[in-house]
Amino acid sequence: MKLTIKRGDTVQVLAGNDRKKTGRVIAVDKKNIRITVEGVNIRSKHTRPTQANPHGGIITLEMPIHYSNVKKVEN
Repeated sequence: MKLTIKRGDTVQVLAGNDRKKTGRVIAVDKKNIRITVEGVNIRSKHTRPTQANPHGGIITLEMPIHYSNVKKVEN
């Protein structure tokens, strides 16, 4: 499947909790047909303490959404 959306494009979300939001594409996963959009589909993840983050805690991540749930918006 050829994806027409590339990193850096502006897209609008068509389905899900973040519908009608727009954002810039951060990453494209061609194998799983998923796209990560800036400021969309934000989830919380609990982390254990590590050397890089000695206290651990909760971090927020932008998770990928399916390619069919977005459309490209012309600038």
